[in-house]
Amino acid sequence: MAVLRSYRRFVVVVWQFFPLLWGWLRDRRRFVAFGGSRRVTAEMRRERARILLDALLTLGPTFIKLGQLLSTRPDVLPTEYIEELAELQDRVPPADWAEAQRVIEDELGPVDDVFDAFNRESISGASLGQVYTADVDDQQVAVKVRRPGIESLVEADLRAIRWSIPIVVRFVGQGQAFSLENLADEFAKTIREEMDYSREGRMLTEIRANFADEPDIVIPTVYEEYSSDRVLTMQYIEGTKISDVDTLERRGVDRSQVSETLERAYLQMIIEDGVFHADPHPGNLAVQDDGSIVFYDFGMSGRVDSFIQDKIVEFYVGVANQDIDAILDALIDMGTLSPEADRAVMADVMELAIQDARGENIETYRVQQIVGKVEDTIYEFPLRLPPNLALVLRVATVVEGVCVTLDPEFDFITVATDYLAEQGYREESIRQFAAGTAEEFQAAATSVLRVPPKLERALDKVEREDLYVRADLEDSNRVIDALARRVVLGLVLATSVPTTAFLYVTADVTAAAISGAFTAAVGAALYKTFRRRNGLQASPQFTRQNLRERDGDGDDGGTALARSGSQIEADDAGTATNGD
Repeated sequence: MAVLRSYRRFVVVVWQFFPLLWGWLRDRRRFVAFGGSRRVTAEMRRERARILLDALLTLGPTFIKLGQLLSTRPDVLPTEYIEELAELQDRVPPADWAEAQRVIEDELGPVDDVFDAFNRESISGASLGQVYTADVDDQQVAVKVRRPGIESLVEADLRAIRWSIPIVVRFVGQGQAFSLENLADEFAKTIREEMDYSREGRMLTEIRANFADEPDIVIPTVYEEYSSDRVLTMQYIEGTKISDVDTLERRGVDRSQVSETLERAYLQMIIEDGVFHADPHPGNLAVQDDGSIVFYDFGMSGRVDSFIQDKIVEFYVGVANQDIDAILDALIDMGTLSPEADRAVMADVMELAIQDARGENIETYRVQQIVGKVEDTIYEFPLRLPPNLALVLRVATVVEGVCVTLDPEFDFITVATDYLAEQGYREESIRQFAAGTAEEFQAAATSVLRVPPKLERALDKVEREDLYVRADLEDSNRVIDALARRVVLGLVLATSVPTTAFLYVTADVTAAAISGAFTAAVGAALYKTFRRRNGLQASPQFTRQNLRERDGDGDDGGTALARSGSQIEADDAGTATNGD
C-alpha cells in the first residue's frame, strides 16, 4: 500500500513539474527534437521560479520543506529561484483536534489526565506540526504535536523525490546533477530529524545550557516527562515578534542593542559552541520588554565541526581586514568555491561585492552582500555547497536581515569584528600569520642555497643540447578535438568535391549521386562544427562586465537570502509564541 501511494505521488509530482521540465528541454533544443539551444533570460528564470513555487505549495508539506531547503542552496538553483523560494512560508491550516488528540493520547495518555488544563485551539500550525497551550503544575506550557499521518505522507514523498532525481538531472549540468543527488539525501535526513521531537528537545536543551549564564537569551525549558518522539512540551514564553518594530519602539526597547545581542548569540553558537538554531526567521524570534530575545522552534538546528568553525573565523577576519586572498582561501577550504576556480576572476567578484556593499565609511559594508555575490558564482561553477555550511550561510544572511530590520544602520561586520577581538581570534590570526611568514622566510632562505647548483646543471644540459621538456596539455573543453575534426572533415570535403565532379563526367550518374550524397554529408558535418555554440569556446567565466550586466537584469546587488529574514514569517501577529 505504501509503495502504491508512492507511485501515485510520483505521477502527481511529475505532472506538477512537467511545465518546468518542458521548458528546460526546449532550452537545450528549441524544437525539442531538433534545433539549437535558446538563451534563457533572467525574466524567464523568474517566471519559472514562480511556477516552481506554485508547484511546491500544491504538493503539500514535504515539498514546502523541500522548497525552504532549496532556498539555501545557490549551488543548485540560480539567483532568481532563490529569491522566489525565499518567500516560501511554512503555514498551513491545523489538523482537526480529534486527530491531534489521538497522537497525544497514543504518546502520553488521556489528555485530561496528563495535563491540568488543555486549550483545544491551536495557536500555530505548520506543515509538520501544530502547537497548543496547556497547564502543568500551575505553569503554562506549549505543546507541539506532530501532524497526524504526516509520517506516511513524507515517506511516500521522499520515494517520489528519489525516483524523480534521474529525470531532473538530465536537464541540468554535471555539477548541479551531483548537488541534486546529494540534496535528496540531505533533505531526507533533515526532514526526518525535524519530525523527531525527541531530537529537537535534546538540541533545545543543549543550546539552552550553553546560554545558561546569558540573561539576554531566553530559551524555553523542556518538560521531558510530557514529551516523546511525536509530542514536545516546553515552557510557554510570550514576547513581541522581533520584526514588529512599531511595538518594540512603543515599549522602549533598544532595537540596536537587540540586534547586537542576536548577532553575538549566533556567533557564539556557530563559532564557540558548534551547535546552533538554524531557523532564525522573525516567527521564531521574540523580544521581551527588558530587551532579552526568546528563541522558538529548534526543529531545524545544526552542528558545525571544529574545522569549519576555524574557517568561518578566517572568513570573518578576512572580511574585517578586507583581505581578498584570505577570504578566497577560507571559502575554498570550506568547499564553497572550487580549488580549480580562477582566483583572478573570483578576486574580481569579491572586490565588486565589497565595492557594491560599501557605504560612505569603508567599514560599513554588509556580509550578506559579499556572501550574495559568492552565492551567485556558486551556481556558475560546478561544485557542491556542504550541507552544514549551507545552513550557516543561510543563518548568517537571515540574521543580518533581521538585524537590519530592527536597526537600518546596524553594522554586522563591526559587531563581528569586536566579538572576534574579544575572544582573541584576531590576535591568534596575527600570530598564525607571523609564524607562517617566518616559515616561508626560512624556506625561501633554504631555496636560495639550493637553486644555484640546480640552475648550473640545467644550463649545462642546454649547452650540451641534452635538455628535454615534457608538457601535458589539458583540453577539458575538447578544443583540440574540435580542431582535429574540422581539419579531417575539411580534407575529406576537399577531395570528395573533385571526385564527385570527376565521376559525374566520366562515370554513370548513380556513382556520382552516391559520391555527391557523401560529399553533402561531410559538408553538413563540417558546417555543424562551426554552428555548435561550444565549438571552440572555453567555459564561461565571471568577469566584471558579467556581474554588472547581471545586476542590470534585475539583481539589486544584494542577496535574496538576506531579504528572507524579513519575508519568511510564521504568522503576521504582533505577538510571537512558541511555534513550529
